[in-house]
Amino acid sequence: MRRIVMLACVATAVASALAVAQATAAAPASAVFVQTNQPSGNTIVVYDRGADGRLTQAGTYATGGVGGTAAPGTESDPLASQGSLVYDAEHHLLFAVNAGSDSVSTFEVSGDRLHLEGVVASGGEFPASIAVHGRLVYVLNSGGSGTVHGYRIAHDRLVTIPRSGRSLGLANSDPPFFLTSPGHVGFSPDGRQLLVTTKVSQSTLDVFQVGPDGRLSTTPVANPSATPVPFAFTFTPSGRLAVGEAGASTLSTYVLQSDGTLADAKSQPDGQVALCWITEVGPYYYVSNTGSNNLSGYTIAADGQPSLVGSNGVVATTELGPIDSTSPPGTSFLYVETGTAGTVDEYAVNADGTLTQLGVIGGLPAGIEGIAST
Repeated sequence: MRRIVMLACVATAVASALAVAQATAAAPASAVFVQTNQPSGNTIVVYDRGADGRLTQAGTYATGGVGGTAAPGTESDPLASQGSLVYDAEHHLLFAVNAGSDSVSTFEVSGDRLHLEGVVASGGEFPASIAVHGRLVYVLNSGGSGTVHGYRIAHDRLVTIPRSGRSLGLANSDPPFFLTSPGHVGFSPDGRQLLVTTKVSQSTLDVFQVGPDGRLSTTPVANPSATPVPFAFTFTPSGRLAVGEAGASTLSTYVLQSDGTLADAKSQPDGQVALCWITEVGPYYYVSNTGSNNLSGYTIAADGQPSLVGSNGVVATTELGPIDSTSPPGTSFLYVETGTAGTVDEYAVNADGTLTQLGVIGGLPAGIEGIAST
C-alpha cells in the first residue's frame, strides 16, 4: 500500500511539473502594445513577443475614444509627441490618450490580454502624452494654451486630483500645429519634478515642482534648450536628462537641479533630419530621425557627453516615417513605429550598439502613434 501511495505522489508531482512547464512554454515572453490612433475609433493592437524578439498579433482592443491628428494633418507624426501610450509595470496598467475625444483610457494588463477599466476626461484639449510615477499620473494636453492635469491611480482607475491643472501659456489651436505643440511630459526619477518640452512655441524645457499632495507649482521654471525644438526625453542611470532636439537633429544632456534649472548642457548632432524620439536600451540610446527615415545610436559618457555609435551614428534604415519606439525591460530588442508606412520595425541590439533587423510587422493603418511593452 505504501508503495502505491508513493507512486501516486510521484505521478502527481510529475504531472504538476509538466503542466507548469507547458504553461510557461505557452505563455508569451512579453507583450508589445501599439496604438492605432484612428479618428474612426482608437484601438490598441497587442503582440506577443517571442524569445527571438519577433512579434505575433494576439488581439485588438477598443479604447472607448477616438484618435486625432495635429495640423496640418501629416501621417508620419499625428500626435507630435512621445509617451501617448504608457505601460505602468507597478500596477499592470496601460494608459492611452484619445486625442480626438479629449480623454484617457486605462486598461488592466494580464499577459497579452487587456481589460478596459475606464475612460476619463483629459482635463484639456488634444491629450498627447502621459507621465506616471507611483500612483501619480499627469496628462499633457497640447491644444489651446497647453495644460497638464493630474490624477491618482485608485482601484485600477484614474481619479482626478482637484485643482491640479496647470497652463503652459501657449497659443495653439485644437488640434494644435505639430511644431508648436508641446511634445512630452515626464517625471524626474525621484518623482519630485515634472518636465514638459514646448518645441517651437518656446523651445524650452519647463520644470514644475511636485508637492506632497500631487499638485504642481503654479508656474514652471522655463529652461531654454541647448539647440532648438526640444521634443522627447529620458533619464540616464545616473539621473542626467537626455533630450532629443529636432531643430538641429541633436541629442543633448543636462543636469536637472533641485530648483528646476538645467545646467552643464552637452550636445552631439547626428547629421540627420528631425531627431525627435528617444529610447534607452542598456548602455545605448536610439533616436528616430523621422525626416531621414532612419535611426541613430548614441552612448552617453559619465560626464554627460553624447557620442555617436560607429562612424556616423546611423544604425538602421526604417520604413517611412519612424516615430515612437519601445524596448521591453531587461531585453536587447527595439521596436519602432513608422507612422507613414504603418509598421512596427523589429530589431535586435548588438553588443557594439548596432542593430540587426528581425522583421517588419505590417497590417497597421497609417497614422499610428504610441507604443509600449512589458
